[in-house]
Amino acid sequence: MNSTIALMLTQDGLTNGLLYALLALSILLVFLVTRVLWVPAGELVALAALTMGVLNTGRVPGMVWLLPCLGIAALLSWLWSAWRSGEWRGLGGQFVVCLLYPLAIAVVAAWLAPMKLSPWVRAGLTLLLVAPVGPLLYTAVFRPILHTSILTKLIVAVAVHTVLTGAGLYFFGAEGLRSAPLIPGRLDIGFTRLSYQLILVAGVSLALMVGLWLFFERTLWGKALRATAMNRLGARLVAVRIQTAGLIAFGLAGFIGALAGILISSITTVYYDSGFLLALKGFIGVVCAGMISFPIAVLGALAVGVLDAFASFFTSAYRDVLVFAALIPVLMWRSLYVQHEEEEL
Repeated sequence: MNSTIALMLTQDGLTNGLLYALLALSILLVFLVTRVLWVPAGELVALAALTMGVLNTGRVPGMVWLLPCLGIAALLSWLWSAWRSGEWRGLGGQFVVCLLYPLAIAVVAAWLAPMKLSPWVRAGLTLLLVAPVGPLLYTAVFRPILHTSILTKLIVAVAVHTVLTGAGLYFFGAEGLRSAPLIPGRLDIGFTRLSYQLILVAGVSLALMVGLWLFFERTLWGKALRATAMNRLGARLVAVRIQTAGLIAFGLAGFIGALAGILISSITTVYYDSGFLLALKGFIGVVCAGMISFPIAVLGALAVGVLDAFASFFTSAYRDVLVFAALIPVLMWRSLYVQHEEEEL
């Protein structure tokens, strides 16, 4: 391997690492706010990438049917909770969000799908179809169990991951899909060549990270989410609605997952079950951060992307084994670090 190959692998690794970083941010955000380990994070990426691939062929994507089904499940779950508590405030909004919006966007997507759409229009449709999956899953599944233990939420999250994987197989089939790049072409910068798609991935990922930082630092709801993450009881005492904070966290996670799926759809072929490995690699970055730090989670995900790229070059058959084996020293270091802190206390 020469310096040129090393540079190309580093570029690919950083590009993939940025996508893993987005997944790491969504997983960490949902966990800190709701204590739900967001196992289905990768499934949203896979659904978005598959939707882009189907739209690229001029066919109607399976999300046209899956999104209304999730909306109906969310509405029924909300109605059941409202009936048990006797609190019906917000019923009209739930009908709009859970029923009218999924049906409306499904009709629009089915109407536009056979037309010759630009990649940006396909990306917008995909975002509108897949991003609401996050808050709908929260309303349907996780909102009623916010008071339960972390283990219970983990088991439910694994069940949701299994259901979404099966839904992906049913609505999209077992064949992998890949879409055309949003911006075709390459840029020569002397010592290497960069595709415009890779530049777009880097730009959008960095812009989203900066946007999330501004949201948490400068907005009222961002500060409310930070308060909820640090002390849920204290946040409730200062009038922060925990359920609303959870809805915002899942909404951001859904948007991040859909955006990551759009970006990755033209980089690699995505299958219905590709999301699990993607989420695991993003989860490694979260573990590197000790489940608390967003910047360290991003750095850990970038390191995973670079390691993944070099492992695929030297031994592609064992690339995933090497990447996940790298988690062992990280866990050992975290264990020793926590033990050292406890001894000091």
